[in-house]
Amino acid sequence: MKAIVQDRYGPAEVLRLAEVDVPTAGPGQVLVRVHAAGVDPGVWHLMTGLPYAVRLGYGLRRPRHRVPGLDLSGVVTAVGTGVTAFAPGDEVYGTGAGSFAEYALAPADRLARKPANLDFVQAAAVPVSGQTALAAVRDAGRLRAGQRVLVIGAGGGVGSYAVQLAVAAGGRVTGVCGPAKLDLVRSLGAGEVVDYTRDDLPDQRYDLVIDTAGNRPLSRLRRVLTPTGTLVLVGGEASDGRWLQGFDRQLRALALSPFVGPRLVPLVSKESSANLAVLAELIEAGRVRPVLDRTFALAEASDAIRHVAGGHATGKVVLTM
Repeated sequence: MKAIVQDRYGPAEVLRLAEVDVPTAGPGQVLVRVHAAGVDPGVWHLMTGLPYAVRLGYGLRRPRHRVPGLDLSGVVTAVGTGVTAFAPGDEVYGTGAGSFAEYALAPADRLARKPANLDFVQAAAVPVSGQTALAAVRDAGRLRAGQRVLVIGAGGGVGSYAVQLAVAAGGRVTGVCGPAKLDLVRSLGAGEVVDYTRDDLPDQRYDLVIDTAGNRPLSRLRRVLTPTGTLVLVGGEASDGRWLQGFDRQLRALALSPFVGPRLVPLVSKESSANLAVLAELIEAGRVRPVLDRTFALAEASDAIRHVAGGHATGKVVLTM
């Protein structure tokens, strides 16, 4: 099968298209014929091995998995022993190992039936970013109807879902984004939008702040929280440090949170069939939709990752097979 492979950490140039063997589904695994694969900043971290802390889990000297990619949508072709939820022919979406390929393995408990009203490209834009936003709004944010929500980076992959999920939960949402994304964020349900190139952050207080941008100090973010509010930090892209990069801000938030009024929560997101089913229900009800920036062919994976790493994608970028 055709797949994108990398044999060392580095920039997008380390990726190449190659022929590799089709993997075999083991116990609890599902083999998926991939129709589309999402591209997110996490793929860049695993490709570059940055920050260095990433390598503790994914290989110290070189990537443990040669084929990158997490998000996928496609059709089940085989299942391993113990898998009863899926059968060959099922259309699924979720996360697996090595989705930048014509076939990929995924744990059965990280897949769900593809939302009926999405095509494969749209579905591949949901799993990682959609579940991250769900964790930010529902789990870490504990959003209740009527609360005021500020989403920073509202036009990005995670931010576009966070706006919609907060609106669906009854939140009163303000979105912060660049000027080219203002109309989009309004269309996602935000009652107010702020152009960060002109106003930075609003002079108001919020019950929940979800920061997906990673480029503002904690002291600035705390000033827009109510005394009992919650700040959820998604990712860490603000620093060039090779050891922790922007994730040092999350560590500082964790250390500071017990001593201040607002809750400062570094987000830990988990993928699961249950979370995917929640998202599918909202998508099929028309309350959440994926926002697609553009698609790339599999052979253009390097260009797709460069585009995402630039930080200006509107919504999600997807590879098509």
